Amino acid sequence: MPWITRDLMTLRREFIELAFQESANRRELCRRFGISPKTGYALLARYAVEGSAALQVRSRRPLSSPTRTSEEMEAAVLALRREHPAWGGRKISRRLTDLGYQGAPAPSTVTTILHRHGLINSQASEASTPWQRFEHGQPNELWQIDFKGHFDTPVGRCHSLTLLDDHSRFNLTLSACARTDTPTVQQHLTSVFRRYGLPVRINGDNGPPWGCPSQPRNEITTLTIWLIRLGIRISHSRPFHPQTNGKDERFHRTLQAEVLAGRAFSDLLHVQSAFDHWREIYNHVRPHEAIGLDTPIRRYRASERTYPECLPEIEYSPDDHVVTVGWDGKVVFKGRRFRVSNALLKMPIAFRSVPEQDGLYRAYFCHHRILEVDLRLPPLSV
Repeated sequence: MPWITRDLMTLRREFIELAFQESANRRELCRRFGISPKTGYALLARYAVEGSAALQVRSRRPLSSPTRTSEEMEAAVLALRREHPAWGGRKISRRLTDLGYQGAPAPSTVTTILHRHGLINSQASEASTPWQRFEHGQPNELWQIDFKGHFDTPVGRCHSLTLLDDHSRFNLTLSACARTDTPTVQQHLTSVFRRYGLPVRINGDNGPPWGCPSQPRNEITTLTIWLIRLGIRISHSRPFHPQTNGKDERFHRTLQAEVLAGRAFSDLLHVQSAFDHWREIYNHVRPHEAIGLDTPIRRYRASERTYPECLPEIEYSPDDHVVTVGWDGKVVFKGRRFRVSNALLKMPIAFRSVPEQDGLYRAYFCHHRILEVDLRLPPLSV
């Protein structure tokens, strides 16, 4: 079975790194990458003997140390670090260029100098990113999704869809989209799910297609219904608090600085080509300060939860009170009318009693809680 032809060398490299993760299911990875187990195991065997040469790419630079930075330049790096203890490699490299130093070292070289002089440790890393102290303990426990605004091309606007794994910062998709509607997002997410499996939870903001500003309590949309039926838990950022999706917001700033700033693109294909090139650098090459200068691919592994091509049936407990959502997103339960969501039209939801709270019920769509009602209170008009 052949490989998918788009960006073949990148796909092979990603397959190899995921396959060598501890406890990786290699046969499942072969299926997700669209190759036969025979092809996959043959590539892994060649890689074990030949290393990168097995990928059949054009000549690479030899694995040797670069020319050592001059003592004068190294002293300038250390002086800037002492003056600005929270600055990392990228900021120091840029500042040296702005100060007029010729041949300022690359950010990765600056980072190596700082390590060599003991100026990067766990305390220094924490001090440089005080807003980013929490991360989920394992890959795929939480994915963060968002669109990075938009920018114009000669043939129309480009909306950048980004999806990031919280634990590893691995970028699961970076897509140049003409629209931000549900079919567009669902198409890209389907490709991601087939490649990497399903996460435990996805967090988005409160805007469409994953949020519903007009119904902030329920936040059910056509897209989130699909995700919930896949068994994925859905959460939303607090209104006007983008830091809830902070890692993806930080990714957007890096994308702006390293790909979009000062560049013009002819069309979406041109944008996507730039995205694909930079995504490989971001995931496989670029040291990430927030994960100890590791690369995201080394901390990420594919999910064991496989994407089902057919949605599972909606099932509830025999003790639940199941009702069908009617016109205008309303349901009738125990003689009272409640508003849930227009997106749930003709869908079954379940009212479940709260233990030891007589008259208190919670309404669920699959596993997702959408409403709490207290029959002890006077009814409200809906």
